[in-house]
Amino acid sequence: MQDEKAFILELLNPKTQNVAFQKLLQLYQKPLYYHIRNMVLNHEDADDVLQNTMLKVFRNLKNFKGESKLYSWMYRIATNEALTLLQQRAKKQGISNVEAQQKAIEKLESDVYFEGTELQLQLQKAIATLPQKQQIVFTMRYFEEIKYEEMSDILNTSVGALKASYHIAVKKIEDFLKTN
Repeated sequence: MQDEKAFILELLNPKTQNVAFQKLLQLYQKPLYYHIRNMVLNHEDADDVLQNTMLKVFRNLKNFKGESKLYSWMYRIATNEALTLLQQRAKKQGISNVEAQQKAIEKLESDVYFEGTELQLQLQKAIATLPQKQQIVFTMRYFEEIKYEEMSDILNTSVGALKASYHIAVKKIEDFLKTN
């Protein structure tokens, strides 16, 4: 975005905020949806998390310090909201996060919004076997093509640690796909 500080001022100004927020939605709604969907897998859950994310962005914009880019801040909120949903769901069902992820994969097979092939379904199953941090790093890098430097801002982790997580995740996924 050409002048992010000016745009943020538009978002904070009651006279320009509605138009500015529409522009914000136009720019970020779709990529945030897919980011969330990659984490929660289910379309309805992704919609709910996206709505919660945009609400938090709107409510907390006045607290945005500008230490990172606006979209990095928004992705961080979206990531945290998605993780919260996943943890609440697992806790409510009395199961681990891994078991909840496996159930989500089973539901994915019958999800009318999932248009993937058998190979893509196998890839989702492989991703579900990864620790949560590796899942996030892998999906952000592989599906969303987010650069490590941007991911570092979003996840508050060093670039080196992210690269290591990604490469370990790739190796585990390759091993899973070879044996399943």
